Amino acid sequence: MKWDIQTVGFHAKDELMESTKERVSKLEKFYNPIIGAEVYLRLEYDDHKENKRVSLKLNIPGEDVFAEHQSDTFEHSLNEAVEQVKRQLLKKKELERSHR
Repeated sequence: MKWDIQTVGFHAKDELMESTKERVSKLEKFYNPIIGAEVYLRLEYDDHKENKRVSLKLNIPGEDVFAEHQSDTFEHSLNEAVEQVKRQLLKKKELERSHR
């Protein structure tokens, strides 16, 4: 899988980058093949406490899947985005099975 993890507005610690890669790579269990993953970790500078946004896009044959979530921690935002993508992958897999 090709990786593109970018941080916008801050410099991420290695632990955050590794946990992001680990969490997203587990999605391969639900759909194969995943060609690449694009993850954007953004720190929004505003007055809101929930200022950490994660955008996740998986490149798969046919149509890419995308999810985005914003909360008070990157870990929570990442978990929510991964869960949204996981649901999309399972739905896509189910549709492919029904068309066979």
